[in-house]
Amino acid sequence: MLQIRCKNINKTKSFPEGTSLLEVYDAFMDEMELPYPIVAAKVNNTPQGLKFRLYQNRDVEFLDAREGPGHYAYVRSLCFVLYKATQDLFPGSKLFVEHPLERGYYCNFRFSRGETREMSADDVALIRKRMQEIINLDMPFRRNEATTEEAIRVFSERGFSDKVKLLETSGQIYSDYYMLGDTADYYYGPLVPSAGYLTVWELEPYHEGLLLRVPDWNDPSRLAEKASMPKTYEMFAEKVRWDVIMHLSNAGDVNKAVLKGYASELIQVSEALQEKKIVQIAEEITRRVRESNLKLVLITGPSSSGKTTFCKRLSIQLLACGLRPYSFSTDDYFVNRVDTPLLPNGDYDFDNIETVEYSLLEDHLTRLMNGERVEVPEYNFKTGKREWNGKKLKLTGESVLIIEGIHALNPLLTRHIDDALKFKIYISALTSISLDDHNWIPTRDNRLLRRIIRDYNKGAFTAKETIAQWKNVCAAEDQWIFPYQETADVMFNSALNIEFAVLRPHAEVILGSVPKNCPEYTDAHRLMKFIRFFIPVSDKEIPPTSIMREFVGGSSFKY
Repeated sequence: MLQIRCKNINKTKSFPEGTSLLEVYDAFMDEMELPYPIVAAKVNNTPQGLKFRLYQNRDVEFLDAREGPGHYAYVRSLCFVLYKATQDLFPGSKLFVEHPLERGYYCNFRFSRGETREMSADDVALIRKRMQEIINLDMPFRRNEATTEEAIRVFSERGFSDKVKLLETSGQIYSDYYMLGDTADYYYGPLVPSAGYLTVWELEPYHEGLLLRVPDWNDPSRLAEKASMPKTYEMFAEKVRWDVIMHLSNAGDVNKAVLKGYASELIQVSEALQEKKIVQIAEEITRRVRESNLKLVLITGPSSSGKTTFCKRLSIQLLACGLRPYSFSTDDYFVNRVDTPLLPNGDYDFDNIETVEYSLLEDHLTRLMNGERVEVPEYNFKTGKREWNGKKLKLTGESVLIIEGIHALNPLLTRHIDDALKFKIYISALTSISLDDHNWIPTRDNRLLRRIIRDYNKGAFTAKETIAQWKNVCAAEDQWIFPYQETADVMFNSALNIEFAVLRPHAEVILGSVPKNCPEYTDAHRLMKFIRFFIPVSDKEIPPTSIMREFVGGSSFKY
């Protein structure tokens, strides 16, 4: 008999070897008060599907769709139902689950070879109807473990070149794949037991493709509310267009290019594309400075998006255009530590807009833009107090102020300054490279990997500590950054096509240090699992001015 501890209620019961997680849940169910249906579980902090069977003593924690592993198990399962519906209705068609958008998932669709028509609203209605039929039948998801050679054969026969390339370059001896009826697919994380679990979803026409809507993270009994994101869509679309030109859409494409010796070329082209975009932004700012008296550049983005390096590279290009940029720090306008807002647990809420005395900051910005000489404060982080040390600033000639920070696009920061005098930039690492056509990589995972590596290299935090902080970081982004991203004049994508291959040698060692007996191991395991699909590439050819250098080290900029 096995001893299985249910961490939800911290109780242990005995079970026969081979007991499934569903059977364990049934035994504990009456003692648990879970607000939403369970969809997955963590076994010794490793995500597993509910059909997983136990053969040793284990700790088990059951999850609903609010927790990361549960939410993604739900979404992956929904994507499989969508894929099966498209294959049932349009044999030979192609579905591409490209990226999260508008709190759902944008999917591209191509009819079978020879059909050039675009998807219509009637087509979407047919697919939605077939999805609901599959869910009403409660079709089971069947997981098969096979040798990688066998899995490659299965997908090769079905024309899945994306999955074939991924598995051929994965280096794995065995691989799992799933069946839904007679439809096969591959997913790098667990699914729910059967389609009947998927009760909250919607499918809508969106641009040239589809928008798969999913449950709300905080309340999975209802759909996540849509958020209009036309500029973010265009940024993704631009990145995907360049991926197509470079013949890179997924991990298998990247790996094949690396094996053929093209890693250096991919790095050079990716860096050149980013520099070209920065030049275009600098030229547009210069035009507005000279034609519209633009004075203020505001730059924001979520954690580890590369804001600091982007700001420095933009400043160089502005100098090359004949302007004189001045970087202006909002940190110096922090309120004294004793006046900082608090989180519910009593910790300081340093991400709150009220942490900044924005009325004083706006007054100084206005006076500077009017040509006045202004004494600006300096914040002493050791004492937690703002100091006045006689530091004065005055703009001259074709000067432009650059403010970079998480609140830069918040209207409260510059609410009385004419919008014509401001140029707003939003930067993020929007990952367009997927593992394969149906397995996207969350953009937050890209930034979390960057942050883990940077924190570790700087000696600031261990991987465990960085992961532990990440939930609060994301909550702050949702509240203080993302609501304003669509107000930007321009968006900049800091992700590189070959980024995960470059991050892998750094990340593996650091992630491997996270103990298995702590909650943070769940995220460390997931990150390790997907990054190992990429063949590692040395960072030696990453330029010293690259945004990547902000995270892996070796930058020529001073931070």
